Amino acid sequence: MTSAQTFESLNPATGELLASYPVHGEKEVSEAIARARTASEWWGGLSFADRRARLLAWKSYLTRNMADLASVVHAETGKPDGDAKLEIINTILHLDWAAKNAQPVLKPRRVPSGIAMMNMASSVEYHPLGVVGVIGPWNYPVFTPMGSIAYALAAGNTVVFKPSELTAGTGSWLVSSLAIVLRDLFGEDQPVLQLITGLGTTGGLLASSPGINKIAFTGSPGTARKVMAAASANLTPVLAECGGKDAMIVDADADLEAAADAAAWGSMSNAGQTCVGVERVYVVDSVYDAFVEKLTAKVAQLRPGFDDDASYGPMTLPAQASIVSRHIDDAVSRGGRPVVGGVDSVSAPYVTPVVLTGVPEDSAAVREETFGPTVTVTPVASLEDGVRLANASSYGLGSSVFTRGRAAGISAARALRAGMTSVNSVIAFAAVPSLPFGGTGESGFGRIHGADGLREFSRAKSITRQRMKPPLRTTTFRRTPADTDRLVRLITFMHGRGK
Repeated sequence: MTSAQTFESLNPATGELLASYPVHGEKEVSEAIARARTASEWWGGLSFADRRARLLAWKSYLTRNMADLASVVHAETGKPDGDAKLEIINTILHLDWAAKNAQPVLKPRRVPSGIAMMNMASSVEYHPLGVVGVIGPWNYPVFTPMGSIAYALAAGNTVVFKPSELTAGTGSWLVSSLAIVLRDLFGEDQPVLQLITGLGTTGGLLASSPGINKIAFTGSPGTARKVMAAASANLTPVLAECGGKDAMIVDADADLEAAADAAAWGSMSNAGQTCVGVERVYVVDSVYDAFVEKLTAKVAQLRPGFDDDASYGPMTLPAQASIVSRHIDDAVSRGGRPVVGGVDSVSAPYVTPVVLTGVPEDSAAVREETFGPTVTVTPVASLEDGVRLANASSYGLGSSVFTRGRAAGISAARALRAGMTSVNSVIAFAAVPSLPFGGTGESGFGRIHGADGLREFSRAKSITRQRMKPPLRTTTFRRTPADTDRLVRLITFMHGRGK
C-alpha cells in the first residue's frame, strides 16, 4: 500500500479544511525507518555534548517561533492561543532538561562488585536503542509526543513520528523545525526525526515493523492493546500512556478557595481533554457544601468558543461529544444532580461546563474516562475514605490532594494508586522535567520525562573487568573442595546472622 490515499485535517470549531495529508503505507513507512536506521548510526555516534548543542538550538528555534506553532495548534485542536503557548512552553522546558541531563544520567558509572567478586571492576553503560517509533495524540499534540521525542533523541536514538490524523500539521511543523535547525545552523541533512502521516493502519505498520526498536504510544487502552499486539510479532517493547480517571481529594482543613480554583481548571481546561485532568472530586463531609458552592461559582463563569476570550475550545475529536453526552445522561438517570450545566450542555462541537453531584460510584461518569468538561463531586467521611474511592478505579495516572497537613498530604499521596500525585495543586508534576510521567493499570506503563524517561529510551549494558586474580577460585573447573569451603565460611560469617 502506498500514499495514493489522503485524509483531510479540519478545524474542529469551524469545519474549515486546513490541509490534506497522505495516508502513508507500507512502502513509505519502511523507507522512513530505513532512513532513520542509517541516521541513527550518525546521531548515536555523536558525543553527548554534540547532541546537546543541536537539541538546545532546536529549543531556541521553538521558543523564537512559538507564535507560529501555537497558531497551528489553535487551528487544529481549537484550544485557545494562550493554552497552546502554555503547552509549547512546557515542551521547551522538557527539551532543555533532556538535552542538558542526558550525559549526567546516561554516562558510564562504576558500581560495587561485592565481596565475592572483589577482583572485578564493574560498570553500567546506557546505549541508544536505535530507532524509536512515536505515535502521538491530538489533545496535546506538542507536549505529549515531545515527552518521548525529546528524551529519545537526547538518549541518542532517531525517531519516526506518526502524529494523530487530527493534528498532522502540528507534527509536520515539529519535524520540519528540527530539519531546519540541523541544516541552517550545522549544515547537516540527517533525518533524525521523520514524519509519517495516516490513520490507524499507518500506526499499525510502524508498530509491527521489525526495524523499530521501541514504540512510544499515547491513546486509549483499547488502541494500546492493538499497538502491543502489532509490536509483539517482533518482541518490540512498548511504552503506553493510556489516559486516566484522575481524582482530587479535598480534606476538611483544605484551602477551599485554592482547591475549587484548581478543580475548575483541572477539569475544564482544554475542554476536559486532558489525560491527567480532574474528573472526580472527593470532599470531606464537613466542607462539602462550601466547596461545591465555590466550585459552582467558578465553573459557571466559563464559556467554550473559538474566539480569543473563550475559556476553552471545542471537542477536538467530534465523536467525543457523544461520549460526554452519554456519561451525563447516565449520571442524571441514576440520580445524579447537575449543579452546573446538564443534559443540554452538549451542542457539538462545544460542551458547556457540567458539575455533577450525587452520582453513583458505579456510573459511567465515575468509572469511564469522560474526556470532556465535566466533573463529579462526592462527599466522603474522611481523607482516607477519599483515597479508598479514588483507588477504586481501573485507571491510575494522576491525582491530587488538598490539605493543610503536610504529613497528611504526603501520606495520602503515597497511598494513592497513581503514577503521580500533586499536593495542594493539580497537574504540577507534568511541568517538572525531572519527574517521571506515567501510570499504572489501564493508564498504561513505562515512563517519559526525567531520568527515568531518558533510561526508557536506552538499553543498559553491564561490563565487568578483571583487575586482579580472584582470591577464591569459583568460576573454574580447578575449583577444589577447600575453595568451596572457604567461600561458604565467608558467606556464612557475613550473612548467616540474620542482620
